[in-house]
Formats: sequence, structure tokens, C-alpha cells
Amino acid sequence: MPNVKSRRAPTTATPIRNVHYVPSTHWDREWYQPFQDFRRRLVRLLDRTLADIASGTLRGPFTTDGQAILLEDYLEVRPERAAEVTGLVRTGKLKVGPWFVLPDEWLVSGEAIIRNLELGRAIVRRHGGVPSDAGFLCDIFGHVGQLPQIFAGFGINNALLWRGLEPRPDAHLWWEGSDGTRILCYRFPRTGYCDYAFDIRHVHQPAVAFDRARADKELDALLAKEAARSKTGPILLFDGGDHLEYELEYYQALFARRTGPDFPYRIIHSTLDEYLAEVMANAGAVKDRITGELRETAVHPCVVDQQWLIPGVLSSRVWIKQSNAACQALLCHWAEPFGAATAALCGKEYPAGFLAVAWRWLLMNHPHDSICGCSVDAVHEDMKYRFAQCEQIGELTTRESLQTLAASVTGELGAKDLRVLVANPLTRGLDETVELTLQLPGDWQCFNEFFGFEAKPGFRIYTAGAKPGFRIYTAGGDELPYQRIAQEMNRAKIRPYPAKFPQSYRTNDVTVAVRLTVPALGYTTLVVREGECAPKDEIVSAAMLPTRHPEIPGLAASERSLENEFLAVTIESNGTLTLRDKRSGESYARLLTFEDVADIGDGWYHGQAVNDQAFVSTGAQADVALICNGPLLTRFRVRTVLRVPAEFGFDRMIRSERMTDLVIDSLVTLRRGADRIEVRTTVQNNV
Repeated sequence: MPNVKSRRAPTTATPIRNVHYVPSTHWDREWYQPFQDFRRRLVRLLDRTLADIASGTLRGPFTTDGQAILLEDYLEVRPERAAEVTGLVRTGKLKVGPWFVLPDEWLVSGEAIIRNLELGRAIVRRHGGVPSDAGFLCDIFGHVGQLPQIFAGFGINNALLWRGLEPRPDAHLWWEGSDGTRILCYRFPRTGYCDYAFDIRHVHQPAVAFDRARADKELDALLAKEAARSKTGPILLFDGGDHLEYELEYYQALFARRTGPDFPYRIIHSTLDEYLAEVMANAGAVKDRITGELRETAVHPCVVDQQWLIPGVLSSRVWIKQSNAACQALLCHWAEPFGAATAALCGKEYPAGFLAVAWRWLLMNHPHDSICGCSVDAVHEDMKYRFAQCEQIGELTTRESLQTLAASVTGELGAKDLRVLVANPLTRGLDETVELTLQLPGDWQCFNEFFGFEAKPGFRIYTAGAKPGFRIYTAGGDELPYQRIAQEMNRAKIRPYPAKFPQSYRTNDVTVAVRLTVPALGYTTLVVREGECAPKDEIVSAAMLPTRHPEIPGLAASERSLENEFLAVTIESNGTLTLRDKRSGESYARLLTFEDVADIGDGWYHGQAVNDQAFVSTGAQADVALICNGPLLTRFRVRTVLRVPAEFGFDRMIRSERMTDLVIDSLVTLRRGADRIEVRTTVQNNV
């Protein structure tokens, strides 16, 4: 009897299943090439896509990788096609959003994620379209636990993700966020959003040419695999690999397949939203559930799963993380709240347009290949400009808001008095020693101490002497003691005028420490007054003479120690700190210890060498300098010098025998009334 292979025809028990084919691309705006190189490729891709939609070659919508910035990048080069693009967005032929850019979730703030979604959806609406409600997270390096809550706030009830979630038997599961919000998730297959591109198109094998028979066979295998994972019914075929255009031969072959006994599927040219709508209709079939943040690593070997989590980016190019945190704080804690306060209290226009531009510059640095610090150098050089634009706008709008608030304060002010506004952006009140830089008028007289050689602002000195210092008062007239920290004399400034040329003026900038009480999300005002002069013939008492050192003892207990009401700190000879909590009696040693090891990795990963040595600062010598000492604040500079290998030799995979100095400067500050030590460390990284 001949060997006959039987084929099972579809029955009512095994219905025809919809296969949602979604043509897209995953577009990293900048990565292994700078932005302009990738944009050239984007323009070619969208030129072809628009032409194929117009001709009917592409018979359905094209998805723009979940991010709206692709439209702006394209139209900046092709402004003549704006009406055409708007028409396609309006009719849904281009499916755009919900993001402005696809961000990394761990290195940006929750507010930045919200602004990202707001801007992406707004761009789609400006083109007359409906933003996608697909929670597209195809290549993000793990996910924060609050994302379900954030998505739900925009009406997004789903997520499509890969990294951070190990493979499961079922493609769908419920993700419960930190607050209990639950959304339905689709987990991409082994090779993620590139599964179709790898398994069918062989994009990783340029020499493999299109073959219809092979493509049909491989499609059958892929659909069988996905059907087994998809308990809700519909199957997703996402065709959107990194920077890839769709291939016409595979596209035509896909839609040439006909539903029948040998092919129990119906191919639909679709969008992620349409696929998710069918999944949600059968959501009762989803039983699996996961809670909280998603930081699961890949399963080895990689034939099982390829979703590496890539956590090493958290420390790549630290300056990027510092700049981003500073810009986010500037906008969220200074520019926006005090802009709103000025609008509410003083009737000043809220700078919405300027702040929107600042946010746009900042969000352009939030794609994972950008903010993670894992791209070519040219990419990260471009980021410096974007951070600078955000910072300039944030500083400008904050300064104008605070100046307006200060000008609105009522109360008597002498002709030469200065009113200083001190703002607190925190949600808790402050009652502590703060540092202020006062810009004193250049025509305020200065003094020299007896036999002194450096002028100090704030005194009008005559032969008979003068009262010490400029004076600082509360708004109620109470004088505040202060400590002089530093000064910069004769600083040139520019004062612009709306209808006149700008004029220059000079100030003497003096940094002081003073204890203040400032309400939460509020401000207090001070009056700074020039020191009064004694009549020339008046005999000046010793109490009126300026002195170099405070008459009240400072917080420096010795040349290497600090102490206030709560803490006693000793700087050891190797630069480490020993801290004693005077309330509990507990001591903590070897604080501020540094370790240097080889890193042979890249922008994604920290690589530890097998033949390596750890160099620890506990064996180093440290130089200690007293920067300032007074009753309100004392600061030491600790310079630690580590002798470390000058380089890593990749030929022998070992660090060099030639040594060099790694210099680490730490400013150690203790304030009166503070139960904390503040440390600001700068590493002169020349290794």
C-alpha cells in the first residue's frame, strides 16, 4: 500500500483563524549611524511606501513603528508631501502613534513617559488622524511597574512587548501594574518583533534569495508555531525589523495563499489595533498573569529565546543620565510649577509654547539607543545640543517667573536695597542651611581687613572703620546671620531692553550660607542691605570691625573632621569617611571607598576580564583641604589618587603594567542642623 499523507480539513471544532499581517519597520532614529544617515534611509522607505499605497501595490495600512516623530523627520525633508501624508493619516492608511519616540523606561521619569505619549498622540490628531492605541514596546530594555497605569490613563488597555519577559507557552497574559491596573499583553516570539523577518524573509542572510516554495513552507511552520501560542484565536504576523522595508515578493506570496484544507488561515492586511481588538474580544481565554516591573532575563541557550535585557546601559556615558535628570528636574520642578504660580498669582502668561519646545528637545533624547549611551559617538554629540536647548529654555522661563514673583512682592524697600526671592520646588517645607549667591551691585563699597589684601563687598570703609558686612533681613525685618562662602568680583552682566540697546553692568557675586524656612512649593523673600558706614570721626568698637574668621566656632573639629548636633565625621588618611551618629551611637567606617576594575564591554554591557585586578582606594593616600569653615557650613575637599593600569591590552587580554594616576575629587559638606553628609564627587577619568 502506498504511503499516503493525510490532511485534516478544517472543521467547526478547528475554525479558520485570522492572521493579522502588519507591515511596519522598527526605526531607531540614531544608533550605529547618526540621525541624518538613518533619515536618508527613512525618506527612501516612506517615499516607496507612499508610492505603493497610492498604486495599490500595498493594499492596506502601514504602521510607523508606534512613533509619530517619523512623520516629522520625513516632512522636514519632503514638505511638499505634507497634504498627502495628512490624508493618509486621516484615512488610516498610515497608522501612527501612540508614542512621539519609543523611549527607554528606566532612564526617564514617569512624567517624561506621559509627555511622550501626549505629544505623539497630539501629532497624529494635528494630521486629522486617530492615534494608535496599541501599547507598542517592541524593543525596550525591560518595563517599569507603573506603565500599565500610565497606559490606562490614555485609554490604552494593552501592551506588545518582548524584553523583560521570559517566553511562556501562551503569547498572551495579563500584566498587573504597581497600582493594580491590569492590561492585556502580547509577548513577541523568540526573535521578537523580527520573527517574521528572520523566519520567512531571512533578513540576516543576504545571500538567500526569494523562493516561493520555501517561503510557503516556512510560513506554514511559523503559523503553526504561533497558532499553538495564541489561545485567543487571532495570530499576529509583524513584519517590522530594524530599518527594513517590506519585500514585495514575500508580500505577494503571503496574500497569494488561499484558505482551504491545507491552509486553515485567513490572511488580513491589518494594524496592531485591529489585531488587539480581536484579541480583546476573546480575552477570557487568557489565564496567565504577571505583576510589577518586568526585568526577567533571556533564557539560555539563545535558540530558546533572544530577548537580552541589557541592564548595563544604566551606567554607560553617565553624563547623559546626569544631563537628562537635570533637564527633567528643571522642567518639572522649576519651570512649570513656578510658571503656573506666576500665571495664577500675577496674571503673567504661562509660557506653554516655550515649554512645549523644551520638552520636544528633551524627548528627542529619550529613544533607548540615545539615552542608553550605546550608539556611535556622533549620536551622543548631537544629544548635547538637544539637552542644551532644553536647559536654556527651562532656565529662561524659570528666571522670568521668579523675577515676576519677586517684583510682585509688596513692602517697603530702600532705594539701594535688594529684594531676593528664594524658592522651594520640593513638596515639603525647608528649614535648614542653604547656599545663596547674591549679585551685589558693583557700586556697593568694599572693605579690606586690617592689613588685608583682598576687597570684600558690602562695606563702606572710612579711616575710622565700618560695621561688618552687608546685612540680610527677612521680609518681616528680622536680621539673619550668614556665613560668607565665596565671592567672584567685578562680574560683567548684560541687561536687555525691549526698545533700547542692551546695557552692561557689573556685580560682585557673593555666595553665603544662611538658615531659612521656605514653605513647600513656595517661596520666601529677603532684603539685602549695604553695610552702614560709621562717621569719619566716630571711634569704632572692636565689635564693629570685620574679621576674617567667624567669631562663632565653625563645624570643623580638626583639620580632618567635621561635627554638628547630629553627626561626627572623620576623614581618614586614605580619604574614606568614618561617620558616627551621635543620636544612636552607631559608627560607619570606610564610606567613600572607590574601586577600579577593567571594563572590556561596550555601550550595552559591562565586561569583566578574567585576568583582572581590583584597585581599591582604602590603600591610597588622600590630600585633604579645608575649603570653608563656619558655624553654618563646613566643606572639605578630599583628593584621592588611585594608581591604576593605564590601559587594557586586548592582544593579551590583560591590563598594562604601566600605571597612571586616576584622580578623584570629593567635596564633603556638613551643614548646621543637618542629619546628613553631602558628597559631590568628580572623577578625572583619563584611563
